[in-house]
Amino acid sequence: MYQITQGATHNLADVHEFLALLNRLSDHDAAAVRTLFDPTDELFVTRAPGRLDLMGGIADYSGSLVLQMPTAEATFAALQKATEPTLEIISLNSEYGGRPSLFTMPLTDFIDDGHPIAYGLAQRYFKRVPQSAWAAYAAGAFLVLMHEKGLQFANGARILIHSAVPSGKGVSSSAAIEVAVMAAVAAAFDIVLESRELAILCQKVENLVVGAPCGIMDQMSSACGEAHQLLALLCQPAEIQGLVSIPAELAVWGIDSGIRHAVSGADYGSVRVGAFMGYRILQELAGTDWEGYLSNLTPSYFEQEFAAELPITMTGEAFIAEYGTTTDTVTVVEPDRTYAVLKPTAHPIYEHFRVRTFARLLQGDALANAPQLGELMYQSHASYSACGLGSDGTDALVRLARKAGIAQGIYGAKITGGGSGGTVAILGSADAEPAVQAIADEYAEKSGHAPFIFRGSSMGAVQFGSLLLRGGE
Repeated sequence: MYQITQGATHNLADVHEFLALLNRLSDHDAAAVRTLFDPTDELFVTRAPGRLDLMGGIADYSGSLVLQMPTAEATFAALQKATEPTLEIISLNSEYGGRPSLFTMPLTDFIDDGHPIAYGLAQRYFKRVPQSAWAAYAAGAFLVLMHEKGLQFANGARILIHSAVPSGKGVSSSAAIEVAVMAAVAAAFDIVLESRELAILCQKVENLVVGAPCGIMDQMSSACGEAHQLLALLCQPAEIQGLVSIPAELAVWGIDSGIRHAVSGADYGSVRVGAFMGYRILQELAGTDWEGYLSNLTPSYFEQEFAAELPITMTGEAFIAEYGTTTDTVTVVEPDRTYAVLKPTAHPIYEHFRVRTFARLLQGDALANAPQLGELMYQSHASYSACGLGSDGTDALVRLARKAGIAQGIYGAKITGGGSGGTVAILGSADAEPAVQAIADEYAEKSGHAPFIFRGSSMGAVQFGSLLLRGGE
């Protein structure tokens, strides 16, 4: 039986459940799971939650303020150092046949002529076999630490991943894996990482090893968030502005639309490219760079001076011919594609203003301000749709929230994260649970999908720390 010799459970029920799972591995029906760990050797356990995007969303990559709440659901990583330079990773949350997924690789595959391989080569390495592409989110921690921290790993690791953060629902299941594994690697190999650095390294895993162009808010929220608090993060590039409390009179929920969201999807990527195309054009028009971030333009200045100058759409070929490239390091303008430019450019400019206003209203008389808070959420949702990141399911959930309205304690709703499906965040009065359940029930009746409802919150990975376990009687 494993016993905790260092660290604390923080009285989290899911921690006790995961520890019980570890103590049952010897009875697992999959041989690879049963034999993964040496029960006589020390084991490191970390925990990282998902995140519910209340405001900010896709404006993070343009420098906006965002407000994020860590979910009650979390991902666990258990890591044991190996004597051989090999990674052996098992995910208990396989999407392929419902059985655990196993990935193994020699760490020497990350080395070429004594140096870490290029990130582009790593992307191709993990994409060779679609069924094992998931492993990039975990194994990528080692390559990023090699590149960014100059580390060498004489030892490999055996890693077990178990997640209650539902995938494809726009609540950053990928970031939860990255943060949990990076934190476990740091704990096991005595690597000191400041909380912000931990999150930024995890973003590099997703951007450069996985090849998904996410912004920073997902990893920062999973790493640095605190229970029942909104992490106020200015994404320039990752500056924590503090925590914003959710007043006792209000509550936040998330309802899953059942439409799978992926940050690596073409819609998200093309909207991001369009925003950076717009930013590059504005730089040329204004002769300034607004400290590197589109969100630093005010809405009035943008509308008065620049909105009429931006193309609604533009081909990649025409953009490249006139402007060359964008300032984005994780996306590429493809010459044979046509991109929306005006709406993706306008979105973060207005969203940054909306989020700052939302935060101020929340810190005032929140109940009196609740209708205005809800209107800001509805505006944000409409702007997502204008960018092309809406979906029938999320639109239906927002309409049901509007229909319930203030009379039933529902103030606002919006699509979350990267859009194009996923989860809708709902702001309501603290006693609006019956109305939220009714929205979910009506959506299930009309769509045929019984939605998952996100309730509650939990601490981020940094506050949780790590557990050191040793086998015992």
